[in-house]
Amino acid sequence: MNLSVNIAGVTWKNPVTVASGTFASGMEYTFFVELSRLGAITTKGVSHQPWAGNAVPRVAETYGGMLNSIGLQNPGVEAFIQHDLPFLRQQDTAVVVNVCGHKVEEYCYVAYRLTEAGGVDMLELNVSCPNVSEGGMAFGTNWKMTEKVVAEVRKVTNLPLIVKLSPNVTDIDVIAKAAESAGADALSMINTLLGMKIDIHTRKPLLGNKMGVGGLSGPAIRPVAVRCVYQVAGCVNIPIIGMGGITTGEDAIEFLLAGASAVAVGTANFANPRATLDVLAGIESYMTKNGVDDVNKLIGAARQSHR
Repeated sequence: MNLSVNIAGVTWKNPVTVASGTFASGMEYTFFVELSRLGAITTKGVSHQPWAGNAVPRVAETYGGMLNSIGLQNPGVEAFIQHDLPFLRQQDTAVVVNVCGHKVEEYCYVAYRLTEAGGVDMLELNVSCPNVSEGGMAFGTNWKMTEKVVAEVRKVTNLPLIVKLSPNVTDIDVIAKAAESAGADALSMINTLLGMKIDIHTRKPLLGNKMGVGGLSGPAIRPVAVRCVYQVAGCVNIPIIGMGGITTGEDAIEFLLAGASAVAVGTANFANPRATLDVLAGIESYMTKNGVDDVNKLIGAARQSHR
């Protein structure tokens, strides 16, 4: 049984990674998961300088998922290179570092430093960050801003670039094509959906940031994520890493059939720290039961049968 997949020229031993922000850099999960069994480790977002994150409360449970407003808290790229990267270099798996920033120049600086440091296989650009030069609009909600940040980062690194798309847009196809045309080597999708929870006792939004909004993740968003992957797979020629509410192998298979070449497990890690391994085992079980000898045969199969 072949489980390996090729993502933008990088071979993953299997199609399972983790969603950025749900696994830190993997160190805390070594008590539960043998990291070398994963296809890749995707880190929490890394910025040019330390980010303090948002005010508390930062997390709220919802039916079928959770809201988070962490604010991409992280110690910055220099601390990441000094403390996290040596650990990641020791893991027998692909290393994907998520890059965030409030300005194009910040993305470029982080990408350059990570490339220079070595030990990183791929970069994932989080274009859901607010662009402070454009009044706080997220880079990924405007195709021109997406195109610009990807094109500029492309100039400073030879590492494969994955662009993480937001579902909070009118037409995700337009954003996906802009990222591809600017030099993206792969896409990861989807990031969280904007949501809110109100405390009926205080009569105020529960999350502590100024707007009271957060990112909705978990099983509740899976149908939206599958639709987005299916839709974008029909308009780009680069690999897609599917994510959004994956908790079982069956969930992962659905994304592969929709056109994803790999999947990322996110919110499920909080409830079950071995979720990634359970998903991988579920994929293997499905392949065995259905006589599939190569996972690549599943990629986009639902699109082909729907023509």
